Amino acid sequence: MTQVLVLLLALLIGVVAGLRAMTAPAVVAWGAMLGWIDVGDKWSEWMAHPITVTVLTIFLFAELVTDQLPKTPSRKVPPQFIARLIMGGFAGAVIGSAFFHSFIGLGAGLIGAVLGTLGGAALRSRVSAARNGNDRPGAFGEDVLAVGGGFLVAFLVSLV
Repeated sequence: MTQVLVLLLALLIGVVAGLRAMTAPAVVAWGAMLGWIDVGDKWSEWMAHPITVTVLTIFLFAELVTDQLPKTPSRKVPPQFIARLIMGGFAGAVIGSAFFHSFIGLGAGLIGAVLGTLGGAALRSRVSAARNGNDRPGAFGEDVLAVGGGFLVAFLVSLV
C-alpha cells in the first residue's frame, strides 16, 4: 500500500513540475525542512538544508515572475519540456527516498511532469481563449494551483 501512495504522491509532484518547473523541488525542499518528508540519513538529506530551501524558493519566485512575461517560451519547447521532466523526476525521487523508493518516485515524477506539462498548457490555452486571449487569469490560477497543490502533496507525504 505504501508503494502505491508513494507512486501517487510522486506522480502528483511531477504534475506540479509540469505546471511550474521550479515549484516542485522548492515545495519538496520546504517539506523536507519542515519534517513532512523524511530525508534524514538518505541521499536526499541535503534538500532539508536552509540554503537549499532558500535557493529553490528564490528560483520559484523568479519563475512565477518570468512566466507572466509575454516573451516567455512555451512550456512545450524542448528546453522547457526537458527542464520540467528533470525537476518532476527529481522531486518525485526525493519523495520516494523518504520510503526508500527513489526509483519508483523518479519514474512517477517523470510521468506526472509529462501530464502536467501537456495538461497545463491545454488548460491555460482554454482559459485564455475564454478570456478573449487574456492569458493572465490562467497564469495566476496555474500559479496558485502549482504552489498550493505542491505544498499539499509535500504535507500528504507526512501522513503516509
